[in-house]
Amino acid sequence: SHRGHLEYRWNKFKGLRQAIEDNEGGLEKFSRGYEKMGFTRTAEGITYREWAPNASAACLRGDFNGWDLGENGKWMTKNDFGVFEVFLPNNEDGSPAIPHGSRVKIHLQIPNAEPVDKIPAWIKYAVQQPGEIPFNGIYYDPPVEEQYNFKFERPDAPSELRIYEAHVGMSSTEPKINSYVEFADDVLPRIKDLGYNAVQLMAIQEHAYYASFGYHVTNFFAVSSRCGTPDELKYLVDKAHSMGISVIMDLVHSHASSNSMDGLNMFDGSNGQYFHSGPEG
Repeated sequence: SHRGHLEYRWNKFKGLRQAIEDNEGGLEKFSRGYEKMGFTRTAEGITYREWAPNASAACLRGDFNGWDLGENGKWMTKNDFGVFEVFLPNNEDGSPAIPHGSRVKIHLQIPNAEPVDKIPAWIKYAVQQPGEIPFNGIYYDPPVEEQYNFKFERPDAPSELRIYEAHVGMSSTEPKINSYVEFADDVLPRIKDLGYNAVQLMAIQEHAYYASFGYHVTNFFAVSSRCGTPDELKYLVDKAHSMGISVIMDLVHSHASSNSMDGLNMFDGSNGQYFHSGPEG
């Protein structure tokens, strides 16, 4: 009988669910971690938080401080839940301490191991520099005049969905990786003319291995930079809404890259932080 094992699994679930209720205020609040983790900006400055329980120390570094770990290093404090935090006040002229578009990484000191530099787990944008293999985390916070603002309301859910599944990068008639803007301007009108009322976009989350069709996710909160910026993706979504087309994003939470240099694997030096270790993983 499998009863005992099923009861074991059920009790493990109930215990974790209760821990989330007790410590995080419930599942709905817990699911909004993106509002607190990673980089958040207020009128006073930038706060950066990262969960890395196995690390003994952490420092935010990047182009903004010359990658310094010394006098200009932004060393972080760690709470009882393994979350590191640092606050960077605005510059004297009111500008943010980290310029938009600059590279950032978190330097983690690991017990009984060499230190590592990682792309922040909640990064919103990561790019592969020419001539480099690993991706770089990019602080993405464009000035107001460069941000795309939605102009059209989300269309009402249709009574019958007719979904066009598409991979933005592979949608060009030319031998190249297509962009969000080109897809919006060239492909969406064709989708509309064919009678579809929804488009399902594949491979939106950042993935280092392009041939994986987006199923080897490295950065779960970043849009695929091969096709453009987050604001250019917003342009695509808004253009679809203007045509009465609903947008579905194929988010593959059940798949992740095994990359440790630019993904979540071995993030804080341990095998079991974001993934199961051993035969379970």
